[in-house]
Amino acid sequence: MSALAKGQRLKLADLVPGGGQFRVGLAARGLSLDFACFGLDADGKLSDERYMVFFNQPVSPCGGVELCATPGDAVGFTLQLERLPASLDRLVFTASLDGDGSLAGLETGYLRIIDGEAETGRYTFAGKDFNAERAVMLGEFYRKEGNWRFAANGQGFNGGLDALVRHFGGAVAEPSPLPSAPPARISLDKRVEKEAPHLVNLVKQAAVCLEKVGLSAHRAKVCLCLDISGSMGELYRKGLVQSFAERILALGCRFDDDGEIDVFLFGEKVHQPPPLGLGNCRGYIDDVLHQYPLEGDTRYGRAMEAIRKFYFPDTAGGERKYPFKSDLPVYVMFVTDGSTNDKSVTEKQLRWSSHEPIFWQFMGIGKGRKSKSKKLFSFADSDFPFLESLDELSGRLVDNANFFAVSSPDEHPDSGLYDLLMTEYPGWIGLARKNGLLP
Repeated sequence: MSALAKGQRLKLADLVPGGGQFRVGLAARGLSLDFACFGLDADGKLSDERYMVFFNQPVSPCGGVELCATPGDAVGFTLQLERLPASLDRLVFTASLDGDGSLAGLETGYLRIIDGEAETGRYTFAGKDFNAERAVMLGEFYRKEGNWRFAANGQGFNGGLDALVRHFGGAVAEPSPLPSAPPARISLDKRVEKEAPHLVNLVKQAAVCLEKVGLSAHRAKVCLCLDISGSMGELYRKGLVQSFAERILALGCRFDDDGEIDVFLFGEKVHQPPPLGLGNCRGYIDDVLHQYPLEGDTRYGRAMEAIRKFYFPDTAGGERKYPFKSDLPVYVMFVTDGSTNDKSVTEKQLRWSSHEPIFWQFMGIGKGRKSKSKKLFSFADSDFPFLESLDELSGRLVDNANFFAVSSPDEHPDSGLYDLLMTEYPGWIGLARKNGLLP
Protein backbone atom coordinates (compact mmCIF):
# COMPACT_ATOMS: atom_id res chain seq x y z
CA MET A 1 0.00 0.00 0.00
CA SER A 2 1.20 3.53 -0.83
CA ALA A 3 0.73 6.33 1.70
CA LEU A 4 -0.18 9.36 -0.41
CA ALA A 5 0.85 12.89 0.58
CA LYS A 6 -1.10 16.06 -0.16
CA GLY A 7 -0.24 17.25 -3.66
CA GLN A 8 1.19 13.90 -4.75
CA ARG A 9 0.42 12.76 -8.30
CA LEU A 10 0.70 9.22 -9.64
CA LYS A 11 -0.14 7.27 -12.77
CA LEU A 12 -3.27 5.23 -12.14
CA ALA A 13 -1.44 2.19 -13.50
CA ASP A 14 0.89 2.42 -10.48
CA LEU A 15 -2.10 2.11 -8.14
CA VAL A 16 -4.34 -0.18 -10.19
CA PRO A 17 -1.97 -2.36 -12.27
CA GLY A 18 -4.74 -4.41 -13.81
CA GLY A 19 -6.84 -1.43 -14.87
CA GLY A 20 -10.56 -1.97 -15.40
CA GLN A 21 -12.85 -1.85 -12.39
CA PHE A 22 -11.66 -0.65 -8.98
CA ARG A 23 -13.11 1.06 -5.90
CA VAL A 24 -12.62 4.17 -3.81
CA GLY A 25 -13.42 4.05 -0.08
CA LEU A 26 -13.90 7.08 2.16
CA ALA A 27 -14.43 7.57 5.88
CA ALA A 28 -13.98 10.08 8.69
CA ARG A 29 -14.06 10.16 12.51
CA GLY A 30 -15.14 12.99 14.76
CA LEU A 31 -17.58 14.67 12.34
CA SER A 32 -20.44 13.58 10.10
CA LEU A 33 -19.37 14.14 6.48
CA ASP A 34 -21.20 13.72 3.18
CA PHE A 35 -19.06 12.30 0.37
CA ALA A 36 -19.61 12.87 -3.36
CA CYS A 37 -17.93 12.41 -6.73
CA PHE A 38 -18.08 15.17 -9.37
CA GLY A 39 -17.51 14.30 -13.04
CA LEU A 40 -16.01 17.40 -14.68
CA ASP A 41 -15.27 18.42 -18.26
CA ALA A 42 -12.00 19.83 -19.61
CA ASP A 43 -12.90 23.26 -18.20
CA GLY A 44 -13.31 21.83 -14.72
CA LYS A 45 -17.09 22.27 -14.79
CA LEU A 46 -20.04 20.02 -14.00
CA SER A 47 -21.47 20.47 -17.49
CA ASP A 48 -23.83 17.52 -16.95
CA GLU A 49 -25.40 17.51 -13.47
CA ARG A 50 -26.12 13.78 -13.71
CA TYR A 51 -22.39 13.24 -13.10
CA MET A 52 -22.56 14.37 -9.50
CA VAL A 53 -22.78 10.98 -7.78
CA PHE A 54 -23.81 11.08 -4.11
CA PHE A 55 -26.40 9.65 -1.71
CA ASN A 56 -29.28 11.18 -3.66
CA GLN A 57 -28.00 10.24 -7.15
CA PRO A 58 -26.15 6.95 -6.66
CA VAL A 59 -25.01 6.16 -10.20
CA SER A 60 -23.83 8.07 -13.26
CA PRO A 61 -25.79 7.67 -16.53
CA CYS A 62 -23.02 5.62 -18.13
CA GLY A 63 -22.56 3.39 -15.08
CA GLY A 64 -18.90 4.38 -14.80
CA VAL A 65 -19.33 5.75 -11.27
CA GLU A 66 -21.61 4.08 -8.74
CA LEU A 67 -22.06 4.14 -4.99
CA CYS A 68 -21.25 0.83 -3.35
CA ALA A 69 -20.57 -0.66 0.07
CA THR A 70 -16.92 -1.18 1.01
CA PRO A 71 -16.27 -2.98 4.33
CA GLY A 72 -14.96 -0.61 7.00
CA ASP A 73 -15.65 2.58 5.01
CA ALA A 74 -18.43 5.13 5.45
CA VAL A 75 -19.10 5.08 1.71
CA GLY A 76 -17.59 3.51 -1.38
CA PHE A 77 -17.60 4.14 -5.13
CA THR A 78 -17.08 1.60 -7.89
CA LEU A 79 -15.24 3.08 -10.89
CA GLN A 80 -15.15 1.75 -14.45
CA LEU A 81 -13.30 4.54 -16.23
CA GLU A 82 -13.61 3.00 -19.68
CA ARG A 83 -17.37 3.63 -19.49
CA LEU A 84 -17.00 7.38 -19.01
CA PRO A 85 -17.79 9.60 -22.01
CA ALA A 86 -14.85 11.33 -23.66
CA SER A 87 -16.26 14.68 -22.52
CA LEU A 88 -15.46 13.80 -18.89
CA ASP A 89 -11.93 14.82 -17.99
CA ARG A 90 -11.83 14.51 -14.20
CA LEU A 91 -13.48 12.68 -11.31
CA VAL A 92 -13.16 14.71 -8.12
CA PHE A 93 -13.97 13.16 -4.73
CA THR A 94 -15.18 15.55 -2.05
CA ALA A 95 -16.31 15.62 1.57
CA SER A 96 -18.58 18.25 3.12
CA LEU A 97 -19.67 18.86 6.69
CA ASP A 98 -23.18 17.77 7.63
CA GLY A 99 -24.05 20.13 10.47
CA ASP A 100 -22.49 23.08 12.27
CA GLY A 101 -18.79 23.71 12.82
CA SER A 102 -15.80 23.30 10.54
CA LEU A 103 -13.43 20.57 9.40
CA ALA A 104 -10.99 21.68 12.10
CA GLY A 105 -13.11 19.59 14.49
CA LEU A 106 -12.31 16.42 12.55
CA GLU A 107 -10.23 13.71 14.20
CA THR A 108 -9.06 11.93 11.08
CA GLY A 109 -10.30 10.71 7.70
CA TYR A 110 -9.08 9.04 4.55
CA LEU A 111 -9.60 8.29 0.87
CA ARG A 112 -8.30 4.90 -0.19
CA ILE A 113 -7.99 3.10 -3.54
CA ILE A 114 -8.88 -0.58 -3.67
CA ASP A 115 -7.86 -2.91 -6.52
CA GLY A 116 -9.73 -6.18 -6.12
CA GLU A 117 -9.41 -6.85 -2.39
CA ALA A 118 -6.08 -5.04 -1.96
CA GLU A 119 -5.72 -1.45 -0.77
CA THR A 120 -3.13 0.14 -3.04
CA GLY A 121 -3.16 3.79 -1.93
CA ARG A 122 -4.42 5.92 0.95
CA TYR A 123 -4.57 9.68 1.45
CA THR A 124 -5.14 10.64 5.10
CA PHE A 125 -6.41 14.00 6.33
CA ALA A 126 -7.12 15.41 9.81
CA GLY A 127 -8.61 18.45 11.57
CA LYS A 128 -5.18 20.05 11.94
CA ASP A 129 -5.10 20.46 8.15
CA PHE A 130 -8.06 22.89 8.23
CA ASN A 131 -9.34 26.09 9.82
CA ALA A 132 -12.84 27.38 8.94
CA GLU A 133 -13.33 25.12 5.90
CA ARG A 134 -16.55 23.12 5.67
CA ALA A 135 -15.80 21.11 2.52
CA VAL A 136 -12.73 19.65 0.87
CA MET A 137 -11.62 18.21 -2.47
CA LEU A 138 -9.82 15.07 -1.32
CA GLY A 139 -8.51 13.58 -4.53
CA GLU A 140 -9.14 13.31 -8.24
CA PHE A 141 -8.64 10.99 -11.19
CA TYR A 142 -7.79 12.95 -14.33
CA ARG A 143 -6.75 12.36 -17.93
CA LYS A 144 -3.29 13.36 -19.11
CA GLU A 145 -1.70 12.46 -22.44
CA GLY A 146 -4.21 9.68 -22.98
CA ASN A 147 -3.74 8.05 -19.57
CA TRP A 148 -5.50 8.32 -16.23
CA ARG A 149 -3.66 9.70 -13.20
CA PHE A 150 -4.49 10.32 -9.56
CA ALA A 151 -3.79 13.41 -7.44
CA ALA A 152 -4.23 13.85 -3.68
CA ASN A 153 -5.62 17.39 -3.38
CA GLY A 154 -6.76 18.29 0.14
CA GLN A 155 -8.11 21.69 -1.00
CA GLY A 156 -10.67 23.15 1.42
CA PHE A 157 -13.68 25.44 0.88
CA ASN A 158 -15.25 27.66 3.53
CA GLY A 159 -18.76 27.48 2.08
CA GLY A 160 -19.41 23.74 2.33
CA LEU A 161 -21.23 21.67 -0.28
CA ASP A 162 -22.91 24.69 -1.86
CA ALA A 163 -19.50 26.26 -2.48
CA LEU A 164 -18.27 23.06 -4.11
CA VAL A 165 -21.28 22.81 -6.40
CA ARG A 166 -20.95 26.46 -7.45
CA HIS A 167 -17.18 26.08 -7.89
CA PHE A 168 -17.85 23.28 -10.35
CA GLY A 169 -20.48 25.31 -12.22
CA GLY A 170 -23.59 23.60 -10.86
CA ALA A 171 -26.81 25.24 -9.69
CA VAL A 172 -27.84 25.00 -6.05
CA ALA A 173 -31.44 24.83 -4.88
CA GLU A 174 -32.60 27.43 -2.39
CA PRO A 175 -32.44 26.06 1.17
CA SER A 176 -35.72 24.83 2.62
CA PRO A 177 -37.08 26.60 5.70
CA LEU A 178 -37.88 23.23 7.27
CA PRO A 179 -35.42 22.16 10.00
CA SER A 180 -35.50 18.58 8.71
CA ALA A 181 -34.67 19.54 5.12
CA PRO A 182 -31.81 17.54 3.52
CA PRO A 183 -28.57 19.24 2.39
CA ALA A 184 -28.81 21.51 -0.65
CA ARG A 185 -29.38 19.60 -3.88
CA ILE A 186 -28.63 20.48 -7.43
CA SER A 187 -31.75 22.15 -8.72
CA LEU A 188 -33.49 20.84 -11.81
CA ASP A 189 -36.16 23.53 -11.62
CA LYS A 190 -34.00 26.14 -13.33
CA ARG A 191 -33.30 23.77 -16.20
CA VAL A 192 -37.02 23.08 -16.63
CA GLU A 193 -37.79 26.80 -16.65
CA LYS A 194 -35.03 27.50 -19.16
CA GLU A 195 -35.21 24.49 -21.49
CA ALA A 196 -38.87 23.38 -21.27
CA PRO A 197 -40.99 26.06 -19.57
CA HIS A 198 -44.20 24.38 -20.77
CA LEU A 199 -43.40 21.51 -18.37
CA VAL A 200 -43.16 23.64 -15.23
CA ASN A 201 -46.76 23.04 -14.13
CA LEU A 202 -46.57 19.35 -14.99
CA VAL A 203 -43.49 18.92 -12.82
CA LYS A 204 -45.28 20.68 -9.97
CA GLN A 205 -48.34 18.41 -10.36
CA ALA A 206 -46.10 15.34 -10.28
CA ALA A 207 -44.41 16.65 -7.14
CA VAL A 208 -47.76 17.13 -5.38
CA CYS A 209 -48.80 13.56 -6.21
CA LEU A 210 -45.51 12.07 -5.00
CA GLU A 211 -45.72 14.02 -1.77
CA LYS A 212 -49.21 12.60 -1.12
CA VAL A 213 -47.90 9.03 -1.33
CA GLY A 214 -44.73 9.72 0.65
CA LEU A 215 -42.34 9.60 -2.32
CA SER A 216 -41.20 13.22 -2.49
CA ALA A 217 -37.58 12.16 -1.90
CA HIS A 218 -37.79 8.89 -3.86
CA ARG A 219 -35.36 8.29 -6.71
CA ALA A 220 -35.89 5.93 -9.66
CA LYS A 221 -35.11 5.54 -13.32
CA VAL A 222 -38.12 6.15 -15.58
CA CYS A 223 -38.71 4.39 -18.90
CA LEU A 224 -41.48 5.05 -21.45
CA CYS A 225 -42.35 2.09 -23.68
CA LEU A 226 -44.61 2.98 -26.64
CA ASP A 227 -46.58 0.78 -29.02
CA ILE A 228 -45.83 1.79 -32.65
CA SER A 229 -48.18 -0.68 -34.32
CA GLY A 230 -50.24 0.73 -37.18
CA SER A 231 -53.43 1.03 -35.13
CA MET A 232 -51.75 3.72 -32.99
CA GLY A 233 -51.42 6.02 -36.03
CA GLU A 234 -54.28 8.40 -35.26
CA LEU A 235 -53.14 8.88 -31.67
CA TYR A 236 -49.70 9.88 -32.92
CA ARG A 237 -51.07 12.16 -35.65
CA LYS A 238 -53.27 14.05 -33.18
CA GLY A 239 -50.31 14.72 -30.89
CA LEU A 240 -51.86 12.75 -28.03
CA VAL A 241 -48.82 10.52 -27.60
CA GLN A 242 -46.51 13.54 -27.66
CA SER A 243 -48.49 15.19 -24.85
CA PHE A 244 -48.58 11.98 -22.84
CA ALA A 245 -44.82 11.51 -23.24
CA GLU A 246 -44.23 15.00 -21.83
CA ARG A 247 -46.36 14.12 -18.79
CA ILE A 248 -44.17 11.08 -18.16
CA LEU A 249 -41.03 13.19 -18.65
CA ALA A 250 -42.32 15.51 -15.92
CA LEU A 251 -42.66 12.51 -13.59
CA GLY A 252 -39.13 11.51 -14.55
CA CYS A 253 -37.89 14.96 -13.57
CA ARG A 254 -39.18 14.37 -10.05
CA PHE A 255 -37.87 10.82 -9.80
CA ASP A 256 -34.43 11.11 -11.36
CA ASP A 257 -33.31 14.77 -11.41
CA ASP A 258 -31.43 14.22 -14.69
CA GLY A 259 -33.97 15.86 -16.98
CA GLU A 260 -34.56 12.85 -19.25
CA ILE A 261 -36.20 9.43 -19.48
CA ASP A 262 -35.35 6.35 -21.55
CA VAL A 263 -37.67 5.44 -24.42
CA PHE A 264 -38.39 2.12 -26.15
CA LEU A 265 -40.66 1.55 -29.16
CA PHE A 266 -42.20 -1.76 -30.11
CA GLY A 267 -44.31 -3.31 -32.82
CA GLU A 268 -42.92 -6.36 -34.57
CA LYS A 269 -39.42 -5.22 -33.59
CA VAL A 270 -38.04 -3.21 -30.66
CA HIS A 271 -36.21 0.09 -31.05
CA GLN A 272 -34.46 2.38 -28.57
CA PRO A 273 -34.30 5.98 -29.77
CA PRO A 274 -32.32 8.64 -27.86
CA PRO A 275 -33.72 9.51 -24.41
CA LEU A 276 -36.55 12.03 -24.17
CA GLY A 277 -35.21 15.06 -22.32
CA LEU A 278 -35.78 18.70 -21.56
CA GLY A 279 -33.69 19.78 -24.51
CA ASN A 280 -35.43 17.67 -27.17
CA CYS A 281 -38.97 17.16 -25.85
CA ARG A 282 -40.70 19.52 -28.30
CA GLY A 283 -41.51 17.49 -31.40
CA TYR A 284 -39.76 14.43 -30.00
CA ILE A 285 -42.43 11.90 -31.03
CA ASP A 286 -42.59 13.14 -34.64
CA ASP A 287 -38.81 12.95 -34.84
CA VAL A 288 -38.58 9.35 -33.62
CA LEU A 289 -41.49 8.18 -35.79
CA HIS A 290 -39.72 9.66 -38.80
CA GLN A 291 -36.80 7.37 -37.96
CA TYR A 292 -38.95 4.43 -36.82
CA PRO A 293 -42.23 4.38 -38.81
CA LEU A 294 -45.30 2.54 -37.57
CA GLU A 295 -45.10 -1.18 -38.20
CA GLY A 296 -47.27 -4.28 -38.09
CA ASP A 297 -47.62 -6.76 -35.23
CA THR A 298 -47.47 -6.16 -31.47
CA ARG A 299 -45.08 -8.00 -29.18
CA TYR A 300 -45.00 -7.02 -25.52
CA GLY A 301 -42.54 -9.74 -24.58
CA ARG A 302 -39.84 -8.56 -26.98
CA ALA A 303 -40.11 -5.04 -25.61
CA MET A 304 -39.94 -6.23 -21.99
CA GLU A 305 -36.93 -8.41 -22.78
CA ALA A 306 -35.10 -5.47 -24.39
CA ILE A 307 -35.86 -3.20 -21.42
CA ARG A 308 -34.62 -5.78 -18.92
CA LYS A 309 -31.51 -6.38 -20.99
CA PHE A 310 -30.81 -2.63 -21.00
CA TYR A 311 -31.17 -2.11 -17.25
CA PHE A 312 -29.96 -5.53 -16.08
CA PRO A 313 -27.47 -6.72 -18.72
CA ASP A 314 -26.19 -9.62 -16.59
CA THR A 315 -29.19 -11.76 -17.60
CA ALA A 316 -29.52 -10.35 -21.15
CA GLY A 317 -33.29 -10.33 -20.57
CA GLY A 318 -33.36 -14.01 -19.69
CA GLU A 319 -34.53 -16.01 -16.70
CA ARG A 320 -33.66 -14.87 -13.21
CA LYS A 321 -34.37 -17.21 -10.30
CA TYR A 322 -33.00 -15.23 -7.37
CA PRO A 323 -33.55 -11.64 -6.16
CA PHE A 324 -31.32 -8.97 -7.71
CA LYS A 325 -30.69 -5.92 -5.53
CA SER A 326 -30.09 -2.39 -6.78
CA ASP A 327 -30.15 1.05 -5.14
CA LEU A 328 -32.18 2.55 -7.98
CA PRO A 329 -35.49 0.97 -9.12
CA VAL A 330 -36.89 1.25 -12.64
CA TYR A 331 -40.43 2.52 -13.31
CA VAL A 332 -41.69 1.48 -16.77
CA MET A 333 -44.70 3.23 -18.32
CA PHE A 334 -45.93 0.69 -20.92
CA VAL A 335 -48.46 2.05 -23.44
CA THR A 336 -50.41 -0.01 -25.98
CA ASP A 337 -53.76 -0.06 -27.80
CA GLY A 338 -53.99 -3.77 -28.53
CA SER A 339 -53.15 -7.29 -27.49
CA THR A 340 -49.85 -9.07 -28.10
CA ASN A 341 -48.81 -12.00 -30.26
CA ASP A 342 -46.22 -13.32 -27.81
CA LYS A 343 -48.30 -13.91 -24.70
CA SER A 344 -46.21 -16.78 -23.31
CA VAL A 345 -43.01 -14.74 -23.72
CA THR A 346 -44.67 -11.79 -22.01
CA GLU A 347 -45.71 -13.90 -19.03
CA LYS A 348 -42.19 -15.30 -18.68
CA GLN A 349 -40.69 -11.82 -18.81
CA LEU A 350 -43.06 -10.56 -16.12
CA ARG A 351 -42.33 -13.53 -13.85
CA TRP A 352 -38.56 -13.31 -14.36
CA SER A 353 -38.52 -9.57 -13.82
CA SER A 354 -40.34 -9.96 -10.50
CA HIS A 355 -36.88 -10.86 -9.12
CA GLU A 356 -35.57 -7.45 -10.22
CA PRO A 357 -36.24 -3.89 -8.99
CA ILE A 358 -38.44 -3.03 -11.97
CA PHE A 359 -42.13 -2.06 -11.90
CA TRP A 360 -44.39 -2.28 -14.97
CA GLN A 361 -47.27 0.18 -15.26
CA PHE A 362 -49.40 -0.96 -18.20
CA MET A 363 -51.88 1.43 -19.82
CA GLY A 364 -54.29 0.21 -22.47
CA ILE A 365 -55.91 2.72 -24.78
CA GLY A 366 -59.43 1.51 -25.58
CA LYS A 367 -62.16 -0.18 -23.57
CA GLY A 368 -61.47 -1.53 -20.11
CA ARG A 369 -62.91 -2.64 -16.82
CA LYS A 370 -62.05 -1.09 -13.52
CA SER A 371 -58.48 -1.65 -12.38
CA LYS A 372 -57.58 -2.43 -8.79
CA SER A 373 -57.50 1.31 -8.20
CA LYS A 374 -61.34 1.36 -8.50
CA LYS A 375 -61.08 4.72 -10.28
CA LEU A 376 -61.72 3.82 -13.89
CA PHE A 377 -64.81 3.45 -16.01
CA SER A 378 -66.37 0.06 -16.65
CA PHE A 379 -67.44 -1.63 -19.88
CA ALA A 380 -69.18 -4.95 -20.32
CA ASP A 381 -66.36 -6.14 -22.55
CA SER A 382 -62.68 -5.35 -22.35
CA ASP A 383 -60.13 -4.84 -25.10
CA PHE A 384 -57.40 -5.95 -22.69
CA PRO A 385 -58.21 -9.27 -21.03
CA PHE A 386 -54.57 -10.33 -21.32
CA LEU A 387 -53.27 -7.18 -19.65
CA GLU A 388 -55.84 -7.68 -16.91
CA SER A 389 -54.56 -11.23 -16.45
CA LEU A 390 -50.97 -9.93 -16.18
CA ASP A 391 -52.10 -7.68 -13.36
CA GLU A 392 -52.98 -10.86 -11.42
CA LEU A 393 -50.32 -13.23 -12.83
CA SER A 394 -49.24 -16.03 -10.50
CA GLY A 395 -45.73 -17.36 -9.99
CA ARG A 396 -44.04 -14.03 -9.26
CA LEU A 397 -41.75 -13.16 -6.36
CA VAL A 398 -43.66 -9.89 -5.88
CA ASP A 399 -46.59 -8.18 -7.61
CA ASN A 400 -44.56 -6.05 -10.02
CA ALA A 401 -47.25 -4.69 -12.35
CA ASN A 402 -50.42 -2.65 -12.51
CA PHE A 403 -52.88 -2.03 -15.33
CA PHE A 404 -55.51 0.53 -16.16
CA ALA A 405 -57.36 1.44 -19.35
CA VAL A 406 -58.25 4.82 -20.83
CA SER A 407 -60.33 5.75 -23.84
CA SER A 408 -57.67 8.30 -24.83
CA PRO A 409 -54.22 9.29 -23.47
CA ASP A 410 -55.62 12.69 -22.48
CA GLU A 411 -58.69 11.32 -20.68
CA HIS A 412 -57.50 12.23 -17.19
CA PRO A 413 -56.27 15.62 -15.98
CA ASP A 414 -52.63 15.78 -14.97
CA SER A 415 -53.31 15.31 -11.26
CA GLY A 416 -55.63 12.38 -11.95
CA LEU A 417 -53.12 10.68 -14.22
CA TYR A 418 -50.29 10.97 -11.70
CA ASP A 419 -52.57 9.55 -9.00
CA LEU A 420 -53.27 6.54 -11.24
CA LEU A 421 -49.58 6.06 -11.94
CA MET A 422 -48.93 5.85 -8.20
CA THR A 423 -51.78 3.44 -7.38
CA GLU A 424 -49.58 0.40 -6.75
CA TYR A 425 -46.00 1.62 -7.13
CA PRO A 426 -45.58 2.78 -3.49
CA GLY A 427 -46.76 -0.62 -2.26
CA TRP A 428 -44.40 -2.38 -4.66
CA ILE A 429 -41.47 -0.43 -3.17
CA GLY A 430 -42.28 -1.91 0.23
CA LEU A 431 -42.50 -5.43 -1.22
CA ALA A 432 -39.27 -4.93 -3.15
CA ARG A 433 -37.44 -3.94 0.02
CA LYS A 434 -38.91 -6.83 1.99
CA ASN A 435 -37.75 -9.29 -0.67
CA GLY A 436 -34.24 -7.93 -1.07
CA LEU A 437 -34.66 -6.04 -4.37
CA LEU A 438 -34.10 -2.59 -2.83
CA PRO A 439 -32.09 -1.48 0.21
